[in-house]
Amino acid sequence: MIYLVEDDESIRELVVYTLRTQGFETKGFEKPSLFWKAMEKERPSLVLLDIMLPEEDGLSILKKLRVRPDTRKLPIIMLTAKGSEYDTVVGLDSGADDYIQKPFRMMELISRIRALLRRTDDNGEQEYKIENLSVSTARHEVTVDKTPVNLTLKEYEMLCLLLKNSGTVLSRTQLLNQIWGYEFDGESRTVDVHIRTLRQKLGSAGSLVETVRGVGYKIGGKSL
Repeated sequence: MIYLVEDDESIRELVVYTLRTQGFETKGFEKPSLFWKAMEKERPSLVLLDIMLPEEDGLSILKKLRVRPDTRKLPIIMLTAKGSEYDTVVGLDSGADDYIQKPFRMMELISRIRALLRRTDDNGEQEYKIENLSVSTARHEVTVDKTPVNLTLKEYEMLCLLLKNSGTVLSRTQLLNQIWGYEFDGESRTVDVHIRTLRQKLGSAGSLVETVRGVGYKIGGKSL
């Protein structure tokens, strides 16, 4: 089940219709209050959340979902007409797993949804330890100096992919295709924004994520 919170009727109806034709059970809500009532009855597998909404904005809803134990790891994609880097960073830092700017192509949205659900369902178990950074995919846990670090799903996936390819430089295109799961034909700033917030959250271990100018990113440091 996918929930869409969007007050624009034409967008809401188009997205719901298209997702249903692609085999996704979907419900649309024009007001946050209707969304919260539905959440009491059934928890979805993914939420599409507009930022500009009546009653309360999407960022407020996002933050509430992230502090609830039952929805803390719920996949969330933000839909926004705002295109500034500031709004993108705020959304990601508040716990969004991905964002897509309006107007968007429906097939791109569907591709992102499938990629996010696929990543969420990945049950591969690995343990990574590099200097003061530890990651357990079995427990979906990241710690720095044994202190838990709270990452968004995309930040977590990017970190795990870099760790899996430790010592190898991954280009922005490789990261986009493997994490987002679609052929990206726009700016690669999406990767840079996620890398920046990932480094900030990792604190003293943030320097392990190294920039290789003109190429991409890699994980440095020594494995333990």
